[in-house]
Amino acid sequence: METIRPRIQPNLMFLRLHTDDGRIGLGEAFFGARAVEAYIHESAAEVVLQAEDPTPEAMAQALTPYLGFQGAGAEVRGNAAVDLALWDLLGQYAGLPLAALLGGPVRTSVPIYNTCAGPGYIGSSTRQRSDNWGIPDGSADQRQYEDLEAFMTRPAALARELFDEGIGGLKVWPFDQAAEATGGLTIGHDDLQRGLAVIDAIRSEVGMDMKLMVELHGLWSRRAATTIMEALTPYRPYWVEDPMRSDAVDALQVLASSVDVPIACGETAVGRRGFATLLQSGAIDVATLDVQWTGGLTEARKVASLADTYGIPIAPHDCTGPASLAACTHLTLASPTASSRKQSEPSSAPGTPTW
Repeated sequence: METIRPRIQPNLMFLRLHTDDGRIGLGEAFFGARAVEAYIHESAAEVVLQAEDPTPEAMAQALTPYLGFQGAGAEVRGNAAVDLALWDLLGQYAGLPLAALLGGPVRTSVPIYNTCAGPGYIGSSTRQRSDNWGIPDGSADQRQYEDLEAFMTRPAALARELFDEGIGGLKVWPFDQAAEATGGLTIGHDDLQRGLAVIDAIRSEVGMDMKLMVELHGLWSRRAATTIMEALTPYRPYWVEDPMRSDAVDALQVLASSVDVPIACGETAVGRRGFATLLQSGAIDVATLDVQWTGGLTEARKVASLADTYGIPIAPHDCTGPASLAACTHLTLASPTASSRKQSEPSSAPGTPTW
């Protein structure tokens, strides 16, 4: 079991699982990579390398920790990296793509949206704060792909650039710094207007044809989240994501009943049990499970099935890297309730990109 930590993103870890016949399965973990790496070598390796037939389902059961399974801690993220590497190997031995292993694709393309962050986003620590956004101080060449700075300083130009490239949606978080100032307990008029100015500039430039998601990162109290979402209502966001923590189920339920904006939530929820109360509450409109943070693809497909029973679409969250992005894509291709309905395309935009 080989782990690799790339310099470009210190919070990311790749896992290469080598087999006796020379195959390599690729897995991945994000957030607190040093702790995950230590867990892989100190605990997971002993279980996986001693297994006669380390299949994804068998290892998901064998690696479930006695402690730490209720949150996406190092054990859960490490197990998810192992799980993805095992699915990769399973596909190689079967000679089939991942979507086929999951039952076969139910769609041939997946519309995409742009999460407006740059390559250094959350690269230095596991804190969800603006001082961890990773915006470079270098030259214009270094900053040309820095979409987080772009949405804060030139949102209309960024929206136009993405729209003209055929990207039908974007996600921004212009209220985070206001949450840091008050601990998320309240939001003042000026801070609210500064955030709304970003949203207004995007809508003024590309109209309602572009899906607009607003991320709140679970930083707000119910009262403040209500104020923000009521102000966002005229802009018709495709969803507001994580207005509160995903474990604040009762408060989310009250919030959902008092605003007329779709709520997406669940990237920090872990496994079926973590999602069960969210789904039962009726508080969310989209389940944004994170394939990596929820414990791996083995668990994520069960979460997707659970969401289906409540009529809730999934939109897999990924702030990780290429391996997890590929897994999210295949899960979306193979999930009947994935949130990927293709809307009518504006005549001025090229066709929606496909995978």
